[in-house]
Amino acid sequence: MNHGGVTASKTPSPRVPKRTTPTTATPAFWFQPSTPRRTPAISPLNTAKLAPDQDSGHSAGTDSKSPESPSNLHRPILQAMPDTRQQSFDEIYGPPENFLEIEVRNPRTHGMGRHMYTDYEILCRTNIPAFKLRQSSVRRRYSDFEYFRDILERESARVTIPPLPGKVFTNRFSDDVIEGRRAGLEKFLKIVVGHPLLQTGSKVLAAFVQDPNWDRNAW
Repeated sequence: MNHGGVTASKTPSPRVPKRTTPTTATPAFWFQPSTPRRTPAISPLNTAKLAPDQDSGHSAGTDSKSPESPSNLHRPILQAMPDTRQQSFDEIYGPPENFLEIEVRNPRTHGMGRHMYTDYEILCRTNIPAFKLRQSSVRRRYSDFEYFRDILERESARVTIPPLPGKVFTNRFSDDVIEGRRAGLEKFLKIVVGHPLLQTGSKVLAAFVQDPNWDRNAW
């Protein structure tokens, strides 16, 4: 700019040197900080597995006995131990509380000609109160069984009386026929005597099985 013919020269400002920021060299090997691992949340299912006492209503810190306590460990063992008490002779070999044994055996043939007949021994062992004797032995012939069955049908209308073995008209005194009849009479008698309604409701049952003086005409 000119003022009165005088030219003012522009004085250059001094150059300020630039500051350079020292750079730090990156080392050849460096470690990246590890990220901490997150612990997975425990689900209710895992909680139930970890705390079985909570399922049974026992919380931690209570006075309830642990399942692994000595008393609980020994309790199942004591309950599972068999009874080692020595049984008496009567308990081992004695009769059961209620028993009944009926056997038809020892057939015998009597008489001659047209008057021949065969009777059978009835052996009874029992402790049932309906029978007066614990052991008895009587003999009955086939016709006695027929009368006995008819009386049972009149006494006990609610009970179906089983049939007797059929009559035999030829060779009725042969060994095979007698043995077959004996087996049939025994089967019939076991069914009848073992029936609970006949034991308590029949008057002729015990008399036929145990009374040696039983008279079929008295019924």
